[in-house]
Amino acid sequence: QVRLVEHGGGLVQAGDSLRLSCVASGRTAAMGWFRQAPGKEREFVASIGALGRTTYYTDSVKGRFTISRDNAKNSLYLQMNNLKPEDSAVYYCAASFAYSDVVIQDFYYDAWGQGTQVTVSS
Repeated sequence: QVRLVEHGGGLVQAGDSLRLSCVASGRTAAMGWFRQAPGKEREFVASIGALGRTTYYTDSVKGRFTISRDNAKNSLYLQMNNLKPEDSAVYYCAASFAYSDVVIQDFYYDAWGQGTQVTVSS
């Protein structure tokens, strides 16, 4: 079973940047980032295909967040710029073993990280 471990969360001010990383213990196909704020359902943030050639973002982060991966390091990244208070949430990385293209729905992912907290103060 492939394990995912996230790093990089923290407390920042609005307008600041953060870079999240996620290291997998083995090879993965499509990967993604999700987030969950208190009292809200988990929501999709971004996904990247197995080769890193295709990406997809939820509208609220387009132009501010960039998802990338380094398959040589089994790592996934999320560069978050111009952070807003509404970006505050626990961020989870997820991996699919079956789908090579971007995956939006959470039920298609096979493995999840433990989550990392991102808090953006106004």
